Amino acid sequence: MNKLMGLYELKQMQLPTIQWKVFTDETKLDDDMLWTIRSAVYRGSDLNLPRKVGVNSLDAMNFAIELCKAMKDDGIVIYYPYFVAIKSGTIEVAAEKIVIEAVKADLWNLVSGSKKDVTYWIAGDEEKTDGDKDFLTEREKKDLLRYVKEIKRIFRSDLTEGKSILLEWSIAQNCDLERNPLGEEYLVFYEMRSL
Repeated sequence: MNKLMGLYELKQMQLPTIQWKVFTDETKLDDDMLWTIRSAVYRGSDLNLPRKVGVNSLDAMNFAIELCKAMKDDGIVIYYPYFVAIKSGTIEVAAEKIVIEAVKADLWNLVSGSKKDVTYWIAGDEEKTDGDKDFLTEREKKDLLRYVKEIKRIFRSDLTEGKSILLEWSIAQNCDLERNPLGEEYLVFYEMRSL
C-alpha cells in the first residue's frame, strides 16, 4: 500500500482522519484559513513529494495549480485545512507487537529531524519504554491504541504475511491565520502505508 492507497483507506475507516479533497480547476480555498497542499502518485516513489504546509489561500492555490501541471496524469494533488500539531508520531501495527513513537509538535521533528521524545513497544501485556514514559498521557495512549483492533481486522492478511501497517498521527488543534491554536485538541491520522 502506497501513500495514495493509504489516504483512500483512511477515508473509509473508522479512524479520525484529515478531511482531504482532490484539488481541481474548480477548487476555491477559504481566505480565512491556512491550508496544506500535498501530492500522491499512482506509481513509483512516494517519499518526499512536494508539499506546502500551513500557507494562506493564495499561496496554496498557486502552489496547487503548478503542482497539478507538473504531476499531469502521474497522481493527484490534495488539500485540507492546516492544523497545529501539539504532539505527533507514528504507530506501527504488526501481528505480535505495536510500536508508538512520539515527538513534541510536528511529525517532521521525528522523520526529518530525528528527534524523538518516546518510543513504546507493546507486545501482549508487556510494555517497554525508551525516553520520557510520561510524554503521552494514559488517555492519549489509549486513544491511539483503541484503533489497533480495527487496523488488525482490516489488514489481517497483510499482518499474517509478516507485514506491518504504519500510520502517522498528531494530537492537533485548529488555528487562526497566525497559527494560534483554537478549540479543543483532537487526534488525527493523516498517512498510512504497509511495510
